[in-house]
Amino acid sequence: MPIVEDPERLRSILKRSRTVAVVGISPDESRPSHFVSEVVKSYGFKIYLINPEHQGEEILGEKVLASLGDVPEKIDIIDVFRRPEAVYRLAEEAREKGFGTFWLQPGTENEGVIKALDREGRTVVPGICIKTCCQLLL
Repeated sequence: MPIVEDPERLRSILKRSRTVAVVGISPDESRPSHFVSEVVKSYGFKIYLINPEHQGEEILGEKVLASLGDVPEKIDIIDVFRRPEAVYRLAEEAREKGFGTFWLQPGTENEGVIKALDREGRTVVPGICIKTCCQLLL
């Protein structure tokens, strides 16, 4: 079952993952994409920050990339901070790049994309904050 909600499976995904691409990063420290990414990075994950509007800027000590295609290595987790209607296009880009887990933060869920990725046998985490799940690593 590729849709993951079980804490032990979430822990397993995080334990075997090294790279997290955060799509929709904001330079605004009060935005969830910013403070969640800061926590994820603090757990030792290599993060790649994606936002074409901030391409080339530095956020959390990392250069912001324009797209998933700009990530120079395998992506274990794609962590989504986009409106649900933008997730269709993002899922297409993710398929082209390749990924291990498509992680939809609360409020970003798109049922059509979740069902499609599930039918394809891809791992999807819908509506669960990766920040809170990082605590499962302790």
